[in-house]
Amino acid sequence: MVGFGIENGHMWMTFAVICAAVVLFAIDRIPLELSAGLTVLALLLLFYFFPLPAEAGKTEVNVTTLLAGFANPVVFTILSLLIVGQALFQTGAIEKSTEIVTSLVKIAPAAALGVTLLVAATLSAFLNNTPVVVIFIPILSALAARLGQTAAHVLMPLSFITILGGMTTLIGSSANLIATAVAEKAGAAPIGFFDFAVPGVFLASVGALYVLFVIPRIIKPSPAFSQASGERGKQFIAQIQLGETHPWKGMRSTAGMFPNLKLMTVRLVQRRGRAILPPFEDLELQEGDVVMIAATRRVLMNAIARDRALIGDLAPSVNAPETDDTLQTPPERERLIMTEVVIAPGSQRIGFTVNPERFKADTGCTLLGIERHSRMMRAPMNKIRLVAGDVLLLLGTPGAVRSLRNHRDLLLLARSRAELPVPHRAKSAIAIFLIMVLAAATGIVPIAIAAMAGAIAMILAGALTLPQAARAFDRKIFLLIGTAFAMAVSLEATGGAQFLAHGVVETFADWGPAALLSALFLLTAILTNFLSNHATGALFAPIVVSAANEIGVDPAPFIYGLIFALNCSFATPIAYQTNLIVMGPGHYRFRDFMFAGIPLILIIWVAYSLFAPFYFGMQWRP
Repeated sequence: MVGFGIENGHMWMTFAVICAAVVLFAIDRIPLELSAGLTVLALLLLFYFFPLPAEAGKTEVNVTTLLAGFANPVVFTILSLLIVGQALFQTGAIEKSTEIVTSLVKIAPAAALGVTLLVAATLSAFLNNTPVVVIFIPILSALAARLGQTAAHVLMPLSFITILGGMTTLIGSSANLIATAVAEKAGAAPIGFFDFAVPGVFLASVGALYVLFVIPRIIKPSPAFSQASGERGKQFIAQIQLGETHPWKGMRSTAGMFPNLKLMTVRLVQRRGRAILPPFEDLELQEGDVVMIAATRRVLMNAIARDRALIGDLAPSVNAPETDDTLQTPPERERLIMTEVVIAPGSQRIGFTVNPERFKADTGCTLLGIERHSRMMRAPMNKIRLVAGDVLLLLGTPGAVRSLRNHRDLLLLARSRAELPVPHRAKSAIAIFLIMVLAAATGIVPIAIAAMAGAIAMILAGALTLPQAARAFDRKIFLLIGTAFAMAVSLEATGGAQFLAHGVVETFADWGPAALLSALFLLTAILTNFLSNHATGALFAPIVVSAANEIGVDPAPFIYGLIFALNCSFATPIAYQTNLIVMGPGHYRFRDFMFAGIPLILIIWVAYSLFAPFYFGMQWRP
């Protein structure tokens, strides 16, 4: 066994760097990007000034191998999938899917989320987890928004539950296949497709209870995401003028409301100078009516995206010349931006009523709605006098929105800019997405190729623009992947992983098969959150087979335990590809995975430690 001598200094220094990195990631006192950069730099300096002699069968540690993770196919796969997901959001392609899910489950709102997650878990038992997660991210995000929740409450459970589903069959995870293949080479009997389905389903069921009922209650969105979610939940008062061909013309009220106007509240209908207040008894909307509604920004955005005739002549002209956008492609020129501005203190607009036509002439943007913190207004816009602090919801071309910075009376709110969805390109986006998933799931091409082809096809089809695609990139994910690979290379090359594994075997071999199985399970589960589960599986498979043979027991329970432990990739975002995929859309921090994932690892560990002796007839003592 490796000792504590100076000849093993590389290993101990690597342990120190990895421990320091985990602490930096967990405390979140400095930006995660900086912590990742410092970790990689520390490893580069360590092996540059103190080179590790190359040994047969081990990877040489140098600048090239330490930085190779940044060029790994996983990087391009995940970033491409983020672009594809952004295209689905941008086109509103998943709205119909969300409506189907909500219509199928009407018993309780939470049931829709639970059923959707269980479907994802079932699929992941037979398909690669990555396309399953990619399919369900937009559906669950939209479903959560409809149920008044944030994406943070559903996306981590989505990743975790697909990982749990993947531990139930031989093909549920590529790590399962690698571990069993290496175990067979070490002399173990072949593992069948459903050989470990019973303990796998048991563990997945136990873990699913925690994922479905505990994680959504303990995960809190990051402060920035909470603020953004609160802003999206604001109710704006919008004025809709009905023209001759307006889509609302002829709409009739039922039971005092307008049921066709989903998620909108009609607060006033002005007809020929007369105000009609709710409840509206058998009222049919007519040409010339002015309808005052209350709705959130997202509802207004989706409604206008589906039919720009909703705002009639006030709709911005997408063909207006853009002085600094001469190189725009047609899809870029047709896009519209929704943003928010605040009436500044001392603004010349304070005390004046709102005139949408004049406002558009002054700013080039359409005034969609007004939000006032003090009260919900019930009056036509031409009777609302602006006060300092009023929030105006605007729609305009990219150039018009940029020009708002020159208006001293209006303060452009940070992070309020969002492109209007382009639903007429939704069919193209769905087709590209399905082809990408089919190609990856059937193995026609590697998932890295399928994802990159899908991302490029989305841009070429106009589902999103190049600037939108660039904003879909997440530098945190990019740096985390590269850092994870650098740590894994260092840990393997210095013998750190082997040192820990053999230490556990020597310590617990005399304690009996059940105790040794439990100890190996826990160590594997810990290491798989920092090494790749492929590398961990290849490393531990011969060790668990040898350990079982040494104490004279069947290696099968040890191999099954190895498979389940390899799938306990819950404690860090770098542990599994799907964790990285949901990290951006869910706005999770590194410590969020530790906070929610470590208890799940302990639950699975305890569950198998108790289940295995009973199911396989193992003893705790020799």
